[in-house]
Amino acid sequence: MRRLVQSFAAVLLITAALLYISYRLNESEGYAGNHTLTVYNWGDYIDPKLIKEFEKETGWKVIYQTFDSNEAMMAKIAQGGTTFDVAVPSEYAISKMKEEGMLLPLDHSKLPNLKYLDPRFLNLSFDPGNQYSVPYFWGTVGIVYNSEMLGGKKLTSWNDLWNKDLRNQILLVDGAREVMGMALNSLHYSLNDTNQAHLLQAKRKLDSLTPNVKAIVGDEIKMLLANEEAAIGVVWSGDAAEIIAENDKLDYVVPKEGSNLWFDNMVIPKTAKNIEGAHQFINFMLDPKHAAANAEYVGYSTPNKKALEYMPKEVVKDQRFYPDFHSIGRLEVYENLGKRMLADYNELFLEFKMHRK
Repeated sequence: MRRLVQSFAAVLLITAALLYISYRLNESEGYAGNHTLTVYNWGDYIDPKLIKEFEKETGWKVIYQTFDSNEAMMAKIAQGGTTFDVAVPSEYAISKMKEEGMLLPLDHSKLPNLKYLDPRFLNLSFDPGNQYSVPYFWGTVGIVYNSEMLGGKKLTSWNDLWNKDLRNQILLVDGAREVMGMALNSLHYSLNDTNQAHLLQAKRKLDSLTPNVKAIVGDEIKMLLANEEAAIGVVWSGDAAEIIAENDKLDYVVPKEGSNLWFDNMVIPKTAKNIEGAHQFINFMLDPKHAAANAEYVGYSTPNKKALEYMPKEVVKDQRFYPDFHSIGRLEVYENLGKRMLADYNELFLEFKMHRK
């Protein structure tokens, strides 16, 4: 019996020692301890120099982790196993996260740099009063195209993509809301449409686009278009800016029927342990000079009105990426359609992809 007790005590001692060593290793790498801030963001979506500057200015150690979809981000936060102090979801995800109690309210008194944001991007339907979120980047969904590869032709409409001369010339982003939204807009329906007859009509129209679609791809769409592997791509505006920077033969247009106006936003998830540091990080990113540097690095449009003063004039005056909302068609923010309707969108999009095969 004594040997059994001694053995059990030895196992406990070894286990405790291993846990302590693991804790100290994680702490040394920034995954634990009282001086860390964990930021959960999209990949390549911040200027790394700003993280270093924030650490130097505040003394916090930043742990930067990335996700590739709003759904993956929400699932990980919902699990609650990892501490995330700041996250950057899109607008429809914020609606869902609010409903499910996944966000902490913001203390605006700790965010004095809110005053620099363009009022057009505040108090929007997905978060009235910006109780839980502040805008980080914004943009549109549209068409990037190579006019030379199209014999000088210019594109202005979603319906231009159905031209029979464009066989095997189009790349689509692998997103149900974007592709279904494109088809709905081409029929002059809302990209938040929930009418089943309209959705089926949009899906049938997508099926008829199949001969023109070369591939449905992810991030590689930027490289493929810049390298002229295809003449046309349906992309987000920030990706378009990056593609055009690589190949100035390309142009970007928001189709006249309208499109998606999207926002990515900084929030504090319910998993946050460093709420003070989270507010400091958000306020740091709202500083106009920091927002300007971040926008120039990432290539997306900043909602920070004051930051525009620190950016190249040719960038902020480019109507493709900083459009006058009154000069283009209807722009809509994605709404949280609910699990059942979102499943319908995903199912129809999957059927379209299977139809191509």
